[in-house]
Amino acid sequence: MANQSLIAEFWEFLKHRKRYWLLPILIMLGLVSTLIFFVESSVIAPFIYTLF
Repeated sequence: MANQSLIAEFWEFLKHRKRYWLLPILIMLGLVSTLIFFVESSVIAPFIYTLF
C-alpha cells in the first residue's frame, strides 16, 4: 500500500468513509481549473471573463 497513487488512495478514503458527495465538487473544481488554464492565453479569454 506504500506505492499507491494519490487518486487510488483518495478513492479508498471515499469508499471507506462514505464521502461520495465530494466527487462532484472535485470534478467541477478540476473542470473549471482546466478551463482557466486553457483559456488563459486564448483569443476568447475576454468572452469567458464576462461569464463570471
